[in-house]
Amino acid sequence: MTSAAPDPAVTASVDEDLDGPGVGRPVVLEPTPPGMWRALLGTAVGVLAPLLGFLVGGSFGAGTVGDSVDPMFISLFIGIVIGGIGVLVALSGGARLWRYFHRQDAVES
Repeated sequence: MTSAAPDPAVTASVDEDLDGPGVGRPVVLEPTPPGMWRALLGTAVGVLAPLLGFLVGGSFGAGTVGDSVDPMFISLFIGIVIGGIGVLVALSGGARLWRYFHRQDAVES
């Protein structure tokens, strides 16, 4: 019977061939500029919320004739409202990115 676990003898011989630290390129981690995640997540919510509202409304169905408010309309409306909030968040993140990069340009010149 075969196993997915590695053979201990093979693992030991591979570990002996590795060099110590200091081999390869150094990794330099740079933080993301302020507002980047807010802009990305707001854009994702702004795009996906109306689509998910339409999906949820389609799963609820059109409702009956006597209903005062259609469940499909309500879920799509809620998705559009949440998407609008996501667009506002994305715009605030974009504004913060804009200020950060223009402040960097002013400091350099």
